[in-house]
Amino acid sequence: MFFIDTRNNGIQADAATAILRGLAPDGGLFLPDEIPAISAEEIARMTALPYEEIAAFVLGRFLPGFDTGELLGFARAAYASFDDRRIVPLNPLGDGISLLELYHGPTCAFKDLALQMLPYLMAASVKKCGEDHTVAILVATSGDTGKAALAGFADVPGTMIGVFYPDGGVSDIQRAQMVTQEGENVRVMAVEGNFDDAQTGVKRIFSDAALCERLRSAGVVLSSANSINWGRLAPQIAYYYSAYAQLLASGAVRAGEKVDFAVPTGNFGDILAGYYAKKSGLPVGNLICASNSNNVLTDFLRSGVYDRERPFLLTMSPSMDILISSNLERLLYLLSGDPERVAGWMRALTDTGRYDVGDLREKARAEGFLGYYADEEETARTIRETWEERQCAVDPHTAVGLAAARQYRAETGEKRPCVVLSTASPFKFAGSMLRCLGRDCPKSGFDALDALSDFTGAPVPAPLGALRTKAERFSGTVAPADMASAVEKWLS
Repeated sequence: MFFIDTRNNGIQADAATAILRGLAPDGGLFLPDEIPAISAEEIARMTALPYEEIAAFVLGRFLPGFDTGELLGFARAAYASFDDRRIVPLNPLGDGISLLELYHGPTCAFKDLALQMLPYLMAASVKKCGEDHTVAILVATSGDTGKAALAGFADVPGTMIGVFYPDGGVSDIQRAQMVTQEGENVRVMAVEGNFDDAQTGVKRIFSDAALCERLRSAGVVLSSANSINWGRLAPQIAYYYSAYAQLLASGAVRAGEKVDFAVPTGNFGDILAGYYAKKSGLPVGNLICASNSNNVLTDFLRSGVYDRERPFLLTMSPSMDILISSNLERLLYLLSGDPERVAGWMRALTDTGRYDVGDLREKARAEGFLGYYADEEETARTIRETWEERQCAVDPHTAVGLAAARQYRAETGEKRPCVVLSTASPFKFAGSMLRCLGRDCPKSGFDALDALSDFTGAPVPAPLGALRTKAERFSGTVAPADMASAVEKWLS
C-alpha cells in the first residue's frame, strides 16, 4: 500500500511521508491506494481487547511502515490521560440507539482520539523520513481541533504549532481553552471571518511553493493537524470498530449484523473514517451525515450539487459551522477514481463556489451515505427531550446527530441498531445547554459551568474547571490575507 494524491495519481508517498507533508503539493489530499481487509474473526476478537489494542491493530492496517508494537506504545501513551479507561464507552439510550462517548480526553472532545495520537505518529514519521528540520503544524479550527492539537503538540521537541480560529465563532470555553494554552512552541490567532476563511488561508499557505521554500531554507517544514492529514483521520477509524465490538460483547448485535452510524459532521472527516471502517470490513449499514443549519452537506448528498454560496450561520454547534468540507474530496475520489474530475470539482469550488457531481450522487447513496439536518429549534428540542426522557445531557453537536438519527429511523422505519457519535462534553457548551434546558444562563462561561453542574448533578470536567485560573496568553487577530505573512514572521 502507498498513498496517492486525490488530484494527481503521479504524486505518491509512503505513510510516513503522507503524515509529515499533511497536504499534497498541489493542494490535494493523500489517501491509501487500496483499502485493507479486516475479517469477521478479527472483529470478533476485538470484544476482548482494550481500546488501545484495537487502535493499534486498526492503525497497523492503515499505516504501512508502522509496526503494531510501536503503534501500541503510542496508543497507550496517547490515551493514558483519558478519564474513562474504556476510552470510548458506549451508552445505550433506548429504542436501539446508543451514544458513543468520544469526549473523555484532555480537551473533552472527540478530536482527542486522533490528536493525542498524531504527535507520536508525526515524531515517528520525522525519523522514518530522515527529516532534520523543525516541523511546524498549522491548524484551522472551528472550535475543538485547535485545543486538541495544541494539547497534543505543546512542547513536543522538534515541532511548533500555530492555530487559527474564527473570531467570535467559537464558544467561550473553546476560546479559553486555546488562548490560555501553555507551551513555548505554540501560537494562537483569531481570524477576521469564519472557519472557512481560516481553513482556506491555511490551505493557501501550504500551496505557496515560494513561502514553503523560504521556510525550508530557515529550517522549517510545514505540516497539518487538521483531518486533511491522513495521520489525523486514520486514528478515528478505530472507534467505529470499538463501538461494534462493544455491541457484540453486550449481545446487542450478532456477528455480521449491520449497524448504522449517525455522525455530526462539518468537515466530513469523522464520517469518512466510518466509511473506511465499512469498506475494510466492518458491518456498517448506513452512514447518516448529520448537519446543523449550515446544511451544505445534506443538500449535496440529496442533490449532487455542492454549493457554498449561502449565508454562513453561527449556531450553538460551532464546530459544525462549516461551508467548505475538505474531506469530501477524498470521498469524491473514492467514488469516481478519477483525479482529473476531482481536481476540476475543486477548481470549480474555488472559482464559482459550487460543483455538480452528477451520477456520483446515486453512487454515494448506494454506498450508504444519507443526509439529514437539524436546525436550531430541533437541536434545542432534542437536548431538552433527551434530558427529560432519559436524564442524559447531550451537547448541541451530539443533539444534531441524535435528531438526524431519529429523522432517518422515522422516515425509513429502520429498526437496526444505530450508534450516534457523541462528539463533545455538554460542559463545553454550558451556556447553550442551559438555555435549551430552560434554565437561567449566567453571563460568565465559567459560572455557566457551575450552573449546568448544579442542574445535572454531574461534576464539571477537570480540564474545563482548571481554565478559571489560567491567564490568557494570546489575543492577536489577523485578516485572512495576512495569515501567510504572520506565519512567516513567526517561523523565520
